Amino acid sequence: MEEKKLDLNSIIGFVLIFGILIWIMYQNQPSDKEIAAEKAKKELIAKQEAQAKADKTKTAVLPVAAATPGDTVQLAQLQKTLGGFAYSATLPSAKEGFTTIENEKIKLKIANKGGYIVEATLKEFKKFEKNSGQLVELIKDNNAHLNIQLQTADNRTLNSKDLFFEPTLTKNGADQILTMRLKAGANEFLEYKYVLKPNDYLVGFDVRSQGLNKVLNTGKPLDLEWDLKTFRNEKSISYENRYAEIYYNYKDGKESYVGQGDHKEETPEKVDYIAFKQHFFASILHTNTSFEKSQLVSQNLVKDEKIDTVYTKQFKANVPLAFSNGEIDYKMSWYFGPADYKILKSYDKNFEKIIPLGWGIFGWINRLIFIPLFGFLSSTIGLSLGIAIIIFTIIIKLAMSPITYKSFLSQAKMKVLRPEITELGEKFKKDPMKKQQETMKLYNKAGVNPMAGCIPALIQLPFMYASFQFFPSAFELRQKGFLWADDLSSFDSVVKLPFHIPLYGDHISLFPILAAIAIFFYMKMTSGDQQMAAPQQEGMPDMAKMMKIMIYVSPLMMLIFFNSYGAGLSLYNFISNLITIGIMYVIKNYIVDSDKIHAQIQENKLKEPKKQSKFQQRLQEVMEQQEAAKAQKKNK
Repeated sequence: MEEKKLDLNSIIGFVLIFGILIWIMYQNQPSDKEIAAEKAKKELIAKQEAQAKADKTKTAVLPVAAATPGDTVQLAQLQKTLGGFAYSATLPSAKEGFTTIENEKIKLKIANKGGYIVEATLKEFKKFEKNSGQLVELIKDNNAHLNIQLQTADNRTLNSKDLFFEPTLTKNGADQILTMRLKAGANEFLEYKYVLKPNDYLVGFDVRSQGLNKVLNTGKPLDLEWDLKTFRNEKSISYENRYAEIYYNYKDGKESYVGQGDHKEETPEKVDYIAFKQHFFASILHTNTSFEKSQLVSQNLVKDEKIDTVYTKQFKANVPLAFSNGEIDYKMSWYFGPADYKILKSYDKNFEKIIPLGWGIFGWINRLIFIPLFGFLSSTIGLSLGIAIIIFTIIIKLAMSPITYKSFLSQAKMKVLRPEITELGEKFKKDPMKKQQETMKLYNKAGVNPMAGCIPALIQLPFMYASFQFFPSAFELRQKGFLWADDLSSFDSVVKLPFHIPLYGDHISLFPILAAIAIFFYMKMTSGDQQMAAPQQEGMPDMAKMMKIMIYVSPLMMLIFFNSYGAGLSLYNFISNLITIGIMYVIKNYIVDSDKIHAQIQENKLKEPKKQSKFQQRLQEVMEQQEAAKAQKKNK
């Protein structure tokens, strides 16, 4: 009766807590002061962006003045600084001009000066929130540069980003082709060729030279430098910054990354692509001819996550372009688009490997089970993302229910044997080795495997870890709402705090609270059986006391660390624990019968003991050897 009363009180407490949370959610309307603070915050971000743009504009000084066609005096002066490339400064295109190419997906703006992309806008995605009105711009306000260091035959070092290219825009069917040429003569040039196809995120990018074998020093490769200062595009600064890093793919197909930190560097060789990945978007440079060497640098620009910031990371890549027969000829491509697994995989260039799905078995679970199943529920059936997560969770938990049953059945058998195990412990209190041997004999005689409860739990761990990799990387969740959460890929703030709590943040998210409550009741429900099933071992920690502590520590840790995580992951954990509680309740009350288990164990004792497994045999041999050594030592 006392246990039932405790369960009823727990249920009433759960209902009261849930009711209070819902009341707080609806009553916590922002005040005029909070609205003004939010407005000031947005103005600060706009001011920072404007200042960044102004700073860049100040430094964008022309290295040389453009010559007037036919002005031989000025051409001679330009040749003193530009050598053979002085010709480029005499052309009509030698001025601040831009060419725009776009399709249904992206819009690119390429500058005459430098010939590289100065704006890359994704036309289908918004910054921060669904109705922000601001498109995601991966490149703008001089946050990115592409430069080739030109070592000339007369010992000059020129930078392509400072020189003027001549643009020519043509079409080949529906494809737009923009040719940018840095000329050293009428038929001598360095060329960037951009090819943009309809409805595509991939942009063809060829780099080649013609007739420059006498203009450039072809004795060593040219250095191509690419840098990008990544704009913040998501609501949570810390969450976005955690998943922003440089990835690269080796020629043999193996991928790797530079890593997180204030300053990280790597120098991989024979690389097929370099990806500057943000949380949900990526800028990728792919080459058909592998880069023999590369120098990659990642620098963290977020110094204080409590303060709004414009940028998150500074990425830099330096790769050599080797000469072949005195000329440069590289077939490359740019990808500017979402870090969506299905889209990246469709290009068949290993781009999908930049999605952190986990290594080994965790990655297999995500690629072979989670991604296809969730894609089927959300895309094929067309469910809302929140409902898709719930059904996805139900399917996964039902599929794992036989394992849950095996684990609980093992606990029930151990619980029945506990009195006899305790009796053996008292009988052989002064001889731990003998106690262990007799306990193993009892297990074998009763037909009980003490490891049977651990193995099912271990099988479930990879699925749990895989979910921690899958949901933060699921692009489908971005800016998709469910109930009070307006973005399942970010935290579901229901209360904005006027202060910042270390580790927790400056807001209260509701789904982590619900997940913490669910895991509390789940641990409360199962801890008693686990304590009864596992007798106290001499010299070992008191598991009963540890479980009592973990009942409160685990929910608290979930509450703290999940507060700034995506709501989709917290929703999954909440539903997962609820379903597990339900499954355990059914197994405990309607499937597993302790009396029948007890009767079966007693019957097994009357039978001939089962043949020991190889593991049990080996364990028995080790214990016998230790016992013999102990006896020998005693005799001496």
